[in-house]
Amino acid sequence: MAVSDLPAQRATMLRAAPFTYNEVGATADGRQPGYEWLERSAPLTRRDWEGACADLLTWRLHERAGLRVQASESPLRQDTVVLLHLGVGRASVPIPCRVAYVIDEPTRCGFAYGTLPGHPESGEERFVLERHGDGTITVAITAFSRPASRLAKFGGPLTRRFQHLMTTRYLRALDRP
Repeated sequence: MAVSDLPAQRATMLRAAPFTYNEVGATADGRQPGYEWLERSAPLTRRDWEGACADLLTWRLHERAGLRVQASESPLRQDTVVLLHLGVGRASVPIPCRVAYVIDEPTRCGFAYGTLPGHPESGEERFVLERHGDGTITVAITAFSRPASRLAKFGGPLTRRFQHLMTTRYLRALDRP
């Protein structure tokens, strides 16, 4: 799968849509009341910092985790909109998001995106790579969310389980060739 361009008209519509939660940028602040909280990290086996950051910021993490990706920009920047698709064809679930902020520091790179109308959940997810003094790289994922669609509400504990499964896929995705 390759990242594809999000059609301009759709990108304009998504950029105009409000986030579906009020706490924009709050993945940097810690737990948010009223939401489920997720925080996981893992070391990468790869040591190429620039390549890992490029893979993260060009949506390869999402692509390698099994999502179809349509993005307004790649590499991403603040306010980039993305339409992720889980599944195939008409049975796929659309997952619209907008990048809330980008992290660009000498030893940390990453971003957080927030949910837009049509996303099954409401909340924010952050993806951060950190380079340590010994050359190792860690990927960390932080998210807060609550069900926003009937599908997510009906799924109950299965929805949470699926989110944990996707997080595991994300944590492994940057070590794939």
